[in-house]
Amino acid sequence: MIPRTGSLANLKVIDASRVLGGPYCGQILADHGADVIKLEPPAGDETRGWGPPFLDGAASYFQGLNRNKRGIAVDLSQDAGRDLLLELLAGADVFIENFKTGTLERWGLGYDELSERFPKLIHCRVSGFGADGPMGGLPGYDAAIQALCGIMSVNGEKGGEATRVGLPVVDMVTGLNAALGVCMALNERAQSGKGQFVEATLYDCGVSLLHPHLPNYYLSGKVAAPTGNAHPNICPYDTYQTKDAPLFLAVGNNRQFAKLCATIGRPEIAEDPRFASNADRLAHQDALKVELEAAMASHDCATLSETLIRTGVPCGAVRTIDQVVEDPHTKHREMVVDIGAYRGTGSPIKLSRTPVSYRTAPPRFAQHTAEVMAQYGLDTERFADVLPGLDPVKTDETA
Repeated sequence: MIPRTGSLANLKVIDASRVLGGPYCGQILADHGADVIKLEPPAGDETRGWGPPFLDGAASYFQGLNRNKRGIAVDLSQDAGRDLLLELLAGADVFIENFKTGTLERWGLGYDELSERFPKLIHCRVSGFGADGPMGGLPGYDAAIQALCGIMSVNGEKGGEATRVGLPVVDMVTGLNAALGVCMALNERAQSGKGQFVEATLYDCGVSLLHPHLPNYYLSGKVAAPTGNAHPNICPYDTYQTKDAPLFLAVGNNRQFAKLCATIGRPEIAEDPRFASNADRLAHQDALKVELEAAMASHDCATLSETLIRTGVPCGAVRTIDQVVEDPHTKHREMVVDIGAYRGTGSPIKLSRTPVSYRTAPPRFAQHTAEVMAQYGLDTERFADVLPGLDPVKTDETA
């Protein structure tokens, strides 16, 4: 086994989750040193097939969520498979799962049963809506939750149809909140010696993302609608056309606005009473956009963007994915990770004394079954019927 370092190097995690939210939580913990064992069903995590593209038979979608984990496959539908899970949980600090509500309870492995058996265990569940309430137990996927939570209703072009955000933002934030909840529970356990149930639902996390639209609604009673790239509370905060490409401006105060106007050669715009304050600029945002784009029409985007941001005006050229990957700052921040043929996205969490580490690529299906069984002192033959894809390889070093 490759040595683990990091702030969570003493942590043992059983990750029995699939798809995105739970696996993303597990990868966060694994990147920071936790020993994360990923349990997959006999058919594998379905994201292994969510491609192309593929690497070593697993889709890029799977590759992006399961780095630094050891993989085994267990058939939990059988009694022996559930017995094996209990053996693994006996040596674990954290259990991550996103089984359909009621499944573990039907198997006698719900939180009540597990907490009685393993009182120090942190049991983290990721689900669509939680177990109770009007929608309790119903399935949830990111895009459907974006629709239900109102995220789509505020995303899209002004006057246009509601639009899905172009990345699984609800799933990813749910994974982040799950990891945060696990760390909170571990911190509390250090004082009490007791584990607890950590719940992160897609619905709750989707609602939590509605800033500033919910605070605006609480105070004004007005229901937000799509505004394109424009901000509902700040102006200028939108995409503006330059000579050759769009530039996004994120101007948050009068000082930044004055610098913007001076840099584009129109300082008098900042002195116009229509644009004197943020509230004034919001009230006249269409007129302001005309003025700014007329002034920016003689500036090329890249040069103007560089000049503005170095003078203290937040902005950014609208870039494509390949440009982001090749950007020197992306590389400097170690946000692209290479492990052999695997390439992944780095951790955004930077710790000074106990930094993140990238040790292993995502596991092949059931790659580490023999290794994990040996580590826990478990008889492979005893559980052979519930260990699909058993790999005879004992260690990473002999793989």
